[in-house]
Amino acid sequence: MANVIDPVSHHSDTTPDNIALRGADSTLTYQQLLTEAVRYAGTLIEAGLSPGDRVLLAAPSVPEFVVAYLGVQAAGCVVVPVNTMSTRPETEYVLTDAGVSLAIVWHELGPAVSDAAAALDIPVWTLTPDGPTTGAAPGSVADRQLDETAAILYTSGTTGRPKGAELTVGNLLSGGEIGMECSRGSNQDRIGTGLPLFHVFGQASVMMATFTGGGSLSLLARFDPAAMLAMLRRDRLTIMAGVPTMWNAMLHAADGADPEDFTNLRIAISGGASLPGKVARDFESRFGCTILEGYGLTETTAFGTFNDIDRGGKIGYTGRAVPRMEVVVKDPNDVTCPPGTVGEVFVRGATVMKGYWNRPSDTAEALSTDGWLRTGDLGETDADGDLRIVDRLKDLIIRGGYNVYPSEVEEALYAHPGIVEAAVVGVPDDHYGEEVAAVVATVPGTELDSAELIAWARERLSAYKIPRIISVVDTLPKGSTGKILKRSIDRTALRQDTLPAEVPER
Repeated sequence: MANVIDPVSHHSDTTPDNIALRGADSTLTYQQLLTEAVRYAGTLIEAGLSPGDRVLLAAPSVPEFVVAYLGVQAAGCVVVPVNTMSTRPETEYVLTDAGVSLAIVWHELGPAVSDAAAALDIPVWTLTPDGPTTGAAPGSVADRQLDETAAILYTSGTTGRPKGAELTVGNLLSGGEIGMECSRGSNQDRIGTGLPLFHVFGQASVMMATFTGGGSLSLLARFDPAAMLAMLRRDRLTIMAGVPTMWNAMLHAADGADPEDFTNLRIAISGGASLPGKVARDFESRFGCTILEGYGLTETTAFGTFNDIDRGGKIGYTGRAVPRMEVVVKDPNDVTCPPGTVGEVFVRGATVMKGYWNRPSDTAEALSTDGWLRTGDLGETDADGDLRIVDRLKDLIIRGGYNVYPSEVEEALYAHPGIVEAAVVGVPDDHYGEEVAAVVATVPGTELDSAELIAWARERLSAYKIPRIISVVDTLPKGSTGKILKRSIDRTALRQDTLPAEVPER
């Protein structure tokens, strides 16, 4: 029998006075965190919640999120974290699909989540720094089976309606243990992040790994590069986790960061999207800090592969399979691809989800009977066994019969000194089937035209890979983690753009 709160309980017994959580102006020791979480569980139980009931949680990355999350776990309920930017229709969908019994909402959020719950006659609790646990009797920690669902995390829904990935007690506990092992975490570590905890990266790879190792977790409610650097200095972070756009933003932060800020940092962990090589190289050059890239999905509790600390980061690669996990690349005939050959990435092991909530057909399509999860990502391994994610299968552009991997084109664009961000997408084309389009954000004060960027790309890419449609914008659309959202780019508007001068086909 087990519970997701077990690591916190363990360190409350062994190192009760060690700091577990640091917020903007508050701290909680392991003993205090356990006390608050178990008292929250008591509040849930007093309100009539039963083991297995689904509880929606909408809050930013603040200590109160962690208390509520662990309280839900201690009570034996299932937490359903949602994006704090969710609209009312999006929230209504999740509330209905998951069969939620209670919604917990951070007091500073807008009315969307509360209104959605009220419309469905679902009780709403407001989460505040004081918490709703005053006067509540402590609850007992529920004993659960490892295969019981502990959390339902909804996928982004790039095709069709979002699906709820069921993560089990065993998935989350294993994720914490794997994360600690990969980072060689201990109770001396001070981990910091600006990632949202409602996302699997922050929740499993960062929060669970921190508590498993017994270190402290510093949180930013909202990512800001200057605030992240300030937290790095203030808390003397030894591990920092983020997505590529965060590292890029820190590179361009205007507050004069230098290598001394990174003196205590052992590891900088990147995930959520492919890390452009230029960003990795520039970060290491400026700050003397190597970023180690990993790969995982919501459906794998954030784990799959990770670059080994001893070998250091291999730019462009996400490393080998982490402990307790297997990762292979297969061709369309289900045959394992040799090194250097692109195929679909499959993952199997301790952190692979139980399935999609109430979606047996989708589960059967994604999970084989022997436990392999088809990720929908294209990748290849090298001679060392390291994995390189080429692109999402659905993002592959087929132009005139030739495969164009957007990440390769983006890498060439990122190398341009005037480009801060880039996203490459396919746009329907009557002649070629799809045309390559690039949307870029430039360094403030920099003016770039299509001809210049095409000339830059021509020197680095085969002709069929060169973007024929280029749009320069102030900033690219991003999700809650800072990941660039290609699905939010208007392909129709791009298609209507006037095409630049003809690029020779060669």
